[in-house]
Amino acid sequence: MFLDEQIRNKSKKGYACIKLKVGAIDFDAGLSLIKKIRKEYQAEDVEIRVDANGAFDPAKVMNRLNALAALHVHSIEQPVKPGQPDLLARLCVESPLPIALDEELIGIESLNHKQKIISDIRPQFLVLKPSLHGGFGGCSEWIKLADASNTGWWITSALESNIGLNAIAQWTSTLQSDLHHGLGTGQLFMNNLDSPLHIDNAELKFDANKTWDLSSLQND
Repeated sequence: MFLDEQIRNKSKKGYACIKLKVGAIDFDAGLSLIKKIRKEYQAEDVEIRVDANGAFDPAKVMNRLNALAALHVHSIEQPVKPGQPDLLARLCVESPLPIALDEELIGIESLNHKQKIISDIRPQFLVLKPSLHGGFGGCSEWIKLADASNTGWWITSALESNIGLNAIAQWTSTLQSDLHHGLGTGQLFMNNLDSPLHIDNAELKFDANKTWDLSSLQND
């Protein structure tokens, strides 16, 4: 299976955290894949995070959260669609699996609204994307509120070019967070600037001796 090989290759290269999308595939198939991973890698060796992208049916969500927790999954992003704060608040209390808000945060701009989201829902984690949450300033507001309420958080990218990824990576490095962050490397793009960012032993690093090369862009 293609995903099996991808996961094995990432583990061999030193990656200690993997993220699986469980909302876009059959849930039983996703659960089966996680079971296979756990047969080979213990939770202390490979951290598994899952993302439902709001796809779980409220009538089935608790059973699914229980099943994932039994496999020592680290957390789940947005188990149900956004705009259901009462349901999310209940899940954050009752779920054995820590819940991270993702799409729920998009479009929330005022400081008071941000505070209300955290205080009403009380999530275990926030997933912060500078491109979608008001840039570094908007994310910094979320981080300050999260830290004050003992809420965890991590930074992810959202299909930025290498210029955007470089800025997000450097900013994230100043935050002194011990959690794994989901920063892309621009490898999905067919037309992108060569970046001074590179992966070394599963870590994203910056080559100060490498400059931006505009000639790497293709002309249409």
